Amino acid sequence: MIQLDQVLSVERAYTGAFGVSKKRVLQSLAERLAASLDGVGEVDLFDQLIARERLGSTGLGQGIAVPHCRLAQIDRPIAALAKLDEAVDFESPDRKPVDLLFVLVVPEAATDDHLNLLAAVVERFNDSGLVKSLRQATDSQTLYQHFIQGL
Repeated sequence: MIQLDQVLSVERAYTGAFGVSKKRVLQSLAERLAASLDGVGEVDLFDQLIARERLGSTGLGQGIAVPHCRLAQIDRPIAALAKLDEAVDFESPDRKPVDLLFVLVVPEAATDDHLNLLAAVVERFNDSGLVKSLRQATDSQTLYQHFIQGL
């Protein structure tokens, strides 16, 4: 089974300002993620993330969202983690704005990997101590380390 540290790297852990709307945040993350992947266009990635959001918000509640999609151009799952300076409305069930996002992109045929990785991410985010430490992270390295180590 694929582990979270195999899909997330410190180079794809981000902190900072990403925009004031869900659409702009997803666009910013698609731009950053596509730049780190060969053969993946930011528009394609953004379109797939938005298409998934149209099916229903990926906001989990408690200020957390897990946007995810399938992409034909990749051959293994990849992810990004982001802590936003300003929380944005993600149409979450509890209506709380989102400031922590884990973006997961999987190959089109990666059904089991996709579900297992999503389950592992949700499990991490269910740890209130970890979520608190992620919100206190001031840089990408700390954000990444806390998420991977589960601190």
